[in-house]
Amino acid sequence: MITFQEIIDSIEVLPTEDQEQLFELIRKRRVEARRVEIAANAQEVFQAVEMGTAKRGTFEELKSYLLEDDE
Repeated sequence: MITFQEIIDSIEVLPTEDQEQLFELIRKRRVEARRVEIAANAQEVFQAVEMGTAKRGTFEELKSYLLEDDE
């Protein structure tokens, strides 16, 4: 398996333009991965609302609800 440092060393020898393209590609993939994660979270919330298991209230009410299990 290639180490993190080996990856960095490999990138550093690339021409600047290639490094920029690589960084842009990685950024776009991270954005897309985050979109997928947000969509999955939203789907869970929609299902909870449909099933009636979603909690509603003000920030303080929800905070109290979440903290009451810890006390």
